[in-house]
Order: sequence, then C-alpha cells, then structure tokens
Amino acid sequence: DEEDTFKILVATDIHLGYLEKDPVRGNDTFVTFDEILRHAQQKEVDFILLGGDLFHENKPSRKTLHTCVELLRKYCMGDHPVQFEILSDQSVNFGFSKFPWVNYQDGNLNISIPVFSIHGNHDDPTGADALCALDILSSAGLLNHFGRSSSVEKIDISPILLHKGSTKIALYGLGSIPDERLYRMFVNKQVTMLRPKEDEDNWFNLFVIHQN
Repeated sequence: DEEDTFKILVATDIHLGYLEKDPVRGNDTFVTFDEILRHAQQKEVDFILLGGDLFHENKPSRKTLHTCVELLRKYCMGDHPVQFEILSDQSVNFGFSKFPWVNYQDGNLNISIPVFSIHGNHDDPTGADALCALDILSSAGLLNHFGRSSSVEKIDISPILLHKGSTKIALYGLGSIPDERLYRMFVNKQVTMLRPKEDEDNWFNLFVIHQN
C-alpha cells in the first residue's frame, strides 16, 4: 500500500562541475542533476539518496555551487508534505552540523523532497575545520549530510531510523575514508554497525558507502 511503501530515488557520482569549461560538455553534469531532481519530483518520491561525489572538485566553482543551490531550491522546496518520520536521535545522525536535525522538520523551511547524502572521495571534508561543499548545502537547509566519521581508529555507524506506515528502514551511511585506513579498521574489527534498540528484527537495513 502507498502509505506503507517508501519510494526512494538513488543516485551517485554526479560530479557536478566536471569539464564545466568545455564548450561542448560544460553543462552536462548540470543537465543530469536537473533530470534526476525533476524525475524525483514527478514520481513524488519520499526522499532522494545520494551516494557521494555530488561535486567533482573538493572546492567547486561559484558557478557549480550556485547551479546546485538553484536546482535543489527549484525541485526540493515546496508545500508537498513529507510522509515519513525519523525515530532516531538526530543529534547523533547529524552531529557535525550546527543544525542537528533533518531539514524538513525545520520550522523555517518548506521542504517537499528531503535529500540525504554522504560525501565521496572527490568532495570529502578537508582543512582545519573538516568542511566540504555538502556542509554548505546542509547549513542552507537544502540537504542532509550524514555518514561522517572523524576517528581514524574506530567507527560506530548509527543509523537514521525512518518510519512510514508499517515500514521501518535503518539507513546506515559512511562517507569516503582512505581505503587503507578503512581496510585496517575492518580487519581490526573497529567498525561497528549499531542496531535499533526496539524491534531489532523489524527493520530493513540500507547501507550507503563510497570507496574505491
């Protein structure tokens, strides 16, 4: 039944800004992102799930960032009600943000299609403040950046718990980490998938990861 079914659009490696100065292919990535978001709007999906590398460069150009903001505002903001709830502790799910809650529950925003995204190896957090372009979109309320980990020794992945009707999804995310480091943590059993405390066996588990 519609009230029990999650409709999710999954996209990854859009690489906004790739060859943006090329006279022939310069707008290809922007056209692609426009098609993805338009498709999500027309199909009335519950949310969009991005698997990393939304941007091609770690520091996207002003044109790339501006176009991305324009498209997210055009297709993902509006009065269409969001039909699912988040049951998990959002201060844990979005703890790196100054606004640690999902954007569609922000009283100052009208979000019709929530976007959840991890970062990839092209748009990963860098610098002293460990920021990336996704954090700009997150602070603007256009996107929900999750799956970040600051530890180089141990990772605890706490899922975003989504509930719609009788359906429950535990959404796990892990943004890009240098392959050798993540491999070492898996070998040493330092990567832990935390489980929901209630009705543990009644959740669909979905894991988003971006590695080479």
